[in-house]
Amino acid sequence: MFGFSIFLNQELSTETKDYIKKMAKNGFSGIFTSLHIPEDDVTQYRKRLIALGEVAKENQLSVMVDISGDALKRAGFSFDRITELKTAGITGLRMDYHISNQQIAKLSQEIDVALNASTITEEDIAELKAAAADFTHLEAWHNYYPRPETGLDKTWYQKKNQWLKTQGFAIQAFVPGNKNFRGPLYQGLPTLEEHRHLHPLAAALDLLTDTDKVYLGDSGISERVLKQFSSYIKEKELVLHMEALNEQSEFVLGKHINRQDEARDVIRSAEARFKNIPQVDALPAVERTIGAVTIDNEKYLRYMGEIQIVKQTLPADEKVNVVGHITKADQALLRTISAGHKFSLERVDKND
Repeated sequence: MFGFSIFLNQELSTETKDYIKKMAKNGFSGIFTSLHIPEDDVTQYRKRLIALGEVAKENQLSVMVDISGDALKRAGFSFDRITELKTAGITGLRMDYHISNQQIAKLSQEIDVALNASTITEEDIAELKAAAADFTHLEAWHNYYPRPETGLDKTWYQKKNQWLKTQGFAIQAFVPGNKNFRGPLYQGLPTLEEHRHLHPLAAALDLLTDTDKVYLGDSGISERVLKQFSSYIKEKELVLHMEALNEQSEFVLGKHINRQDEARDVIRSAEARFKNIPQVDALPAVERTIGAVTIDNEKYLRYMGEIQIVKQTLPADEKVNVVGHITKADQALLRTISAGHKFSLERVDKND
């Protein structure tokens, strides 16, 4: 499940509403927002949250709101009037701090509640059980980290998630966007530090190995990246953008499937043998760097026409033509293509 963030630091503009609609159309199913960001004007939270809830309902999106008890009160809402929030389109509350486990247990009887995944302890679990919490409405949500160098360590994250899974929690985390970075630092909003400057979809797929829900922390991604998310969400297909190097690049464009017998050094297209590829003349041999897209030429005899993407640098080979190169931004996606995984190659201009 994939979601995205909408912040309440400004009115819900037509542009933002269109963005929400577009995200829903492309397969995203949830919105995250917050009621206690210091830089925001809290006096505007109520009407903006109600407006957000309305748009979410129109697009069949869930809404998880990050709160503290005080922030909810200042926005004109109350734990004693959960129905009011639900009517407004709010489907869940993420508890940050100063909210007791007894209060959380009570709320879980009425609405989905997200706990801070990083700080949940065995004592918390015991208290929640003692207070008759409805664990079918409890989830574990990690934070995002605006300040560089403060994102979570991946090994620690995985170990924590293993324990959370034993407790029955669904787990959520954030990846950065690649536009409209949130201030005041504008350095991305990832859960894991190693994801801070990574391709958003590559980061998301990395998390999905042990994470149930992945949300974009920042409030924007480029059209190109959105299409890549959409293709993965709807078709489980990775779209890779390739800079063409010569006319033979036409031979490799289109849909592919990585062979079931996964190679160490390259991604091998199982579809290449079914393409109607003419004679492939040999081109000057060049080193095959990571991300190089190649096609075997006539000198490889019966292998002529085999299409590959290089996963680790390989030497020049007179039997192999380099016809394109995966863009630098998309190279992080190569590590996510395993045996039988669908992908497609789309040509882009080098400076696009």
